[in-house]
Amino acid sequence: MLTIYTRLSQISFRELMEVYREGNEENARDLYPELPENQGILQVEADFYQFLRENFFRRPQAVYAVWEEAGRYRAALRLWPFSDGLLVEALETAPEQRNRGYGKALLASAARWAGTRGWKKLYSHVDKDNGPSLAVHRACGFRIYKDSATYTDGTVRTDCYTLCKPLDETSTSIFQARQ
Repeated sequence: MLTIYTRLSQISFRELMEVYREGNEENARDLYPELPENQGILQVEADFYQFLRENFFRRPQAVYAVWEEAGRYRAALRLWPFSDGLLVEALETAPEQRNRGYGKALLASAARWAGTRGWKKLYSHVDKDNGPSLAVHRACGFRIYKDSATYTDGTVRTDCYTLCKPLDETSTSIFQARQ
């Protein structure tokens, strides 16, 4: 089931970090090579918590979307205003939960949820060589919009696509919003 979180205090941060475990391990090696692996991961997690607290959840209309099943987080993504729609960021499925359709279910349900809120488009930036993510986005109706990606901080990457999906506000979705 899709759950929409509007505040950091609503999220089980430990469960969220399990979804992002693989990426956190990679980021720890890249960002903190001088630290032992476990300390690097803890630092990446602390940085992420600070980003959510001080940046992400302070933006109007920013939400975290999580696919939950059997009381556990299976996949997650962030949504926040971008251009004339919402930007999908950090779409991730927990490593041991991949290839079960959770990422696709999350992305499709988040798109339906956004449409019911009056948003007209969803955007997403995906590495050009990330075949699995591109396939999930295509299956959910995203198409290549630009051959590069301009991020919310203004940086531009030419190794990523900007994908776009028009939304239909008459769509319905089963979701649980935490206010």
